Amino acid sequence: MLILTLEVRPATAGIWPELEALFGPQGACYGCWCSHFRVAPKERQAMDRDERKELLRAATGEPLPPGLIAFEDGQPVGWVQVTPRSHVPRWNTNRTVSRPLDTDDPDDPGIWAISCFFVISRRRGQGLSHALVEAAVAHAAACGARIVEACPIAHAKHPRSPGLFTGPASVFEKAGFSVVAERKPGRPLMRKVLGTAA
Repeated sequence: MLILTLEVRPATAGIWPELEALFGPQGACYGCWCSHFRVAPKERQAMDRDERKELLRAATGEPLPPGLIAFEDGQPVGWVQVTPRSHVPRWNTNRTVSRPLDTDDPDDPGIWAISCFFVISRRRGQGLSHALVEAAVAHAAACGARIVEACPIAHAKHPRSPGLFTGPASVFEKAGFSVVAERKPGRPLMRKVLGTAA
């Protein structure tokens, strides 16, 4: 694993140009602009790439930023979307593997989700996701989260695959997350309880 010297910062409106540069003209994963979990499928399909980009840009101006950006030597190299569950409504629908436990309210502001990653190709497979998860948990805790959840992929065919946008389960295991449900083989819902949360 390559040890990186990183600075991880909230993706606020003031550093939108850096997030835009990180995602590039294609908008990260095939023009997604990190809209996959934020917008209902039919609405998202009706949006063009510029509209999805604008959705993310607008989110950087909200009181809670949509995620964090990792910088190496001043250059953006990675992104993690970390928000309250309510900010990613597609994470909460009954048919998704990431849906909340029956005892949880997806509108509870204390339950957060690490839902998406993007790392530039030359930095994939070098441990950057570990640093992003650590920073995401710390950010969520500072913003009042009691619980942070993720729904990663247990096994990927290739560690550099862009399909790992939800993150590998091994990274969350190392960060102290535990499996609380598995609605589909290889897609565990994982949780880390912060402080004295039950």
